[in-house]
Amino acid sequence: MKNLKLVIFDLDGVLVDACEWHRLALNEALLTVCNYEIPVDEHGLIFNGIPTSVKLKKLSEMGKIPETCHEKVYSIKQKKTIEIIEKNSKIRSEKINMIRDLKDRGLKVCCFTNSIRETAELMLSTCGVLNMLDMIVTNQDVKNPKPDPEGYLKILNHFNISSDDTVIVEDSPKGIESAIRSGCLVIGVAGCDDVNIDIFDEILNE
Repeated sequence: MKNLKLVIFDLDGVLVDACEWHRLALNEALLTVCNYEIPVDEHGLIFNGIPTSVKLKKLSEMGKIPETCHEKVYSIKQKKTIEIIEKNSKIRSEKINMIRDLKDRGLKVCCFTNSIRETAELMLSTCGVLNMLDMIVTNQDVKNPKPDPEGYLKILNHFNISSDDTVIVEDSPKGIESAIRSGCLVIGVAGCDDVNIDIFDEILNE
């Protein structure tokens, strides 16, 4: 990719191994308030990669929980998420080295996540890359979260960089859909442990 100017990373499952943290935090909140939890396989197929508020709406549409409990579940879930991040998140040297390498090549490096800003910045800080990023867009910065491409397009517009000159790294089906809809080149990964500078070898050496 001769004119590569921008790399955008998803957060959960890409820069940090937090998909399971979100699932555990939400289920703890659901059990506390509604005496219900989302089965592991169902979470992976239906709920992975979407904001908590959308998950709660879907659960009500499926008849699993009443809408009246959304606010309380949401509040508890966010508190639980912060507790889990503070307990489990750690410095990821391969992510630091990867971002440093990309920036040394003159590229902009950004993140778009369906997480809220408080938990996103906490995760990025505890894994050591928060201050290395040129821009962070969260679900609080867009009207339409993933799978809508709004957040990705917001970053492109901010830097006035074309989708032809941008690569996005995503893991979840909804995240990959969002990235594809943005028109950018997409690198799909199975999880956080697959994300290092090696995934860019072919692109950087074209």
